[in-house]
Amino acid sequence: MTKLTGKQIAAERLTGWVLLAGGLRTRIHSGDFATGLALANAIGRAAEEMNHHPDLDLRYAHLDVRLSSHDVNGVTERDVRLARTISGLVADAGLA
Repeated sequence: MTKLTGKQIAAERLTGWVLLAGGLRTRIHSGDFATGLALANAIGRAAEEMNHHPDLDLRYAHLDVRLSSHDVNGVTERDVRLARTISGLVADAGLA
């Protein structure tokens, strides 16, 4: 996989995601712990299917997600695909 530039990542127009410290990041407001945990589990299942694993930080009312490809020390197409999948899971759950 090839490491994407900031310009290439911006061209992907990933709503709700920012490039920060070499990774894609988003914060999902879950409202409560149980909802955040259910979403984290759904993300985990999708990540296993894609064989690409995000860093998740679950708190009471939000879930922080960080995506990066350790093999290139940055963001690749794998991260963009997983970000789109996660955004779909968030939308399906009615969260932002």
